[in-house]
Amino acid sequence: MKFKAQNSKFAIVVFLSLCCTAALLFYCSSSSAELTINANHDHITIDFFYHGSTVSVSGASDTETDLVIKITAPDGHEALKQKGRAAGFLWMNIGTFKFEHAPYLYFVHSTKKIEDIISPEEMEKSVIGYPALNKHIEIIPVSNDEERTKWFNEFIHYKEDSRLYAASSGQIKTTNENGRQKYYMQTAWPYQAPPGKYLVTVYAVKDKKVIEKAEADVTVEQSGIVKALSDMAKNNGALYGIISIVIALGAGFGVGMIFRKGGGAH
Repeated sequence: MKFKAQNSKFAIVVFLSLCCTAALLFYCSSSSAELTINANHDHITIDFFYHGSTVSVSGASDTETDLVIKITAPDGHEALKQKGRAAGFLWMNIGTFKFEHAPYLYFVHSTKKIEDIISPEEMEKSVIGYPALNKHIEIIPVSNDEERTKWFNEFIHYKEDSRLYAASSGQIKTTNENGRQKYYMQTAWPYQAPPGKYLVTVYAVKDKKVIEKAEADVTVEQSGIVKALSDMAKNNGALYGIISIVIALGAGFGVGMIFRKGGGAH
């Protein structure tokens, strides 16, 4: 009887444990933001007529969360030339600043101003926003914080002018449907972005903390004659050079014929 009683107690404990586990899983799944993401036009091909594209990001989240969408390339290395006067009158390059761990492309968009919805610590942890990116990138050489800030801002201006960096708030559109928050954002994809794989991350933010994130990829690759010429330049530089010269000579000959037919330039 004692053995049966112990078995009964053990069965009750197991049953209660399973019930608690199921309840906990249900609670976690129901209280989670259950963030989803879908990157439309996530495979961009660069052909002979390519001049940029668009990428849209959509999904669903908990209705009580704000959202941040970040699109970024892997960290890399870039350099900027410093221009100045040499010998008092010659305007020329007088130095080079190196930017390490700098993504070639960096877009960050949010439903509200980033500083209003997420703490500086969370921003730094996930490299969200220009202030966090400033701390993430290493600039060489700089002698003090003032100089570092100056050249980081110059770097941001250069990248924004090249359409490779962007930051905005309010561009993400949201609607509430059936107790869920649907979101959508479309952004221009610059032709300056080279072939490669880019990461799209959406962060669900609540009480100034990231509570969940979801990721998707955008792949950019060359196709057709552009890919053939690029492969030739990498694998057979001599042949690529000869073809380039022939094309240049042909173009020059064609322009010359046009001017001859038109009676020459005036």
